[in-house]
Amino acid sequence: MQIQQTERLGTYLNCFSETGCSPAASSHASFSEWPMKAIHLSGTNFELKRDYPIPVPRQGEVLVRVVRAGVCETDLQLIQGYMGFEGVLGHEFVGVAESGSFAGQRVVGEINCSCWACDTCRSGLPTHCPSRSVLGILGHDGAFAEYVAVPEWNLHAVPDVLSTDEAVFVEPVAAAYQILKQRLVERGQSVVVLGDGRLGNLCAQVIADYGCKVLVVGKHAAKLRILQAVNPGLETALLENAEPDRSADVVVDCTGSSSGLPTALQHVKPWGTVILKTTVAGEQTLALAPIVIDEVRVVGSRCGPFSDAISGLQSGRVSVTPLISERFDLDDATEAINVTACKPVLKVLIDVSAE
Repeated sequence: MQIQQTERLGTYLNCFSETGCSPAASSHASFSEWPMKAIHLSGTNFELKRDYPIPVPRQGEVLVRVVRAGVCETDLQLIQGYMGFEGVLGHEFVGVAESGSFAGQRVVGEINCSCWACDTCRSGLPTHCPSRSVLGILGHDGAFAEYVAVPEWNLHAVPDVLSTDEAVFVEPVAAAYQILKQRLVERGQSVVVLGDGRLGNLCAQVIADYGCKVLVVGKHAAKLRILQAVNPGLETALLENAEPDRSADVVVDCTGSSSGLPTALQHVKPWGTVILKTTVAGEQTLALAPIVIDEVRVVGSRCGPFSDAISGLQSGRVSVTPLISERFDLDDATEAINVTACKPVLKVLIDVSAE
């Protein structure tokens, strides 16, 4: 598969060389005569397209040959209508850069594609750039495909000591480290993590490693056992057995459900903090009086620092390979998504090409 992809890419780039036009300088997103396989979302329907155009990198972007990708809860929410996204899904990936300073190296990529010129970007908040696109989420095709175009600024080289299976977790591990970057927890605090899925597992590992007393509340005994095997110091409880006592300094909602915030408010103490890591499609209704009465701080937390995530994985402070439940080839990626949505799995991977 890799040889076929490389030969096709060579022909593709030679086309521009012969015409004197650089793909990086092109204002077009793609050329339909150079097809690839990709998982495309339109409305709530997703399918494998075998004739999707290979992306043409814009100025500052690099074409990346995708090696492996991970299915995320956000992908499932997008399919349900979150963000109204239409295009190629996928934002957790490891690939090989085809050009630029990382050419030939394994890379991972931050998902927010920012302008770096507006006041928001210049103030140090490029992930909140008002004109940003987001890989596989907002206005930018993602990584459930043979190739993805990524701003070179967003790329990070994968250290040789990290396996590709480990590196594909960099993006969600970074999201967990964002909690520390935002200084939302302090060492020694009691923290309840709601949700025993992929993100809940990673947030619990990161926060426990930081020095907090962590209780993970979930619905799946098997997932909680995996978490305890990874970090025996973590406390776990099934939701049905967890008695909210409003004593937690901090509650992290990783449920992926509209019930997460109401449940969090039952666990957090007055003057405590609720951290929302969940994005849910559709409108949500909630009585806000308890937040006011108990003076609870509710904070959103999203994408995080890749450098911290790579360091955490490289040092072994965060363990991810036990989370891998199943894997599929790109040809069967629609099944990978269905399995993630319908089965009590942790992380499902999509093998796109050889390393």
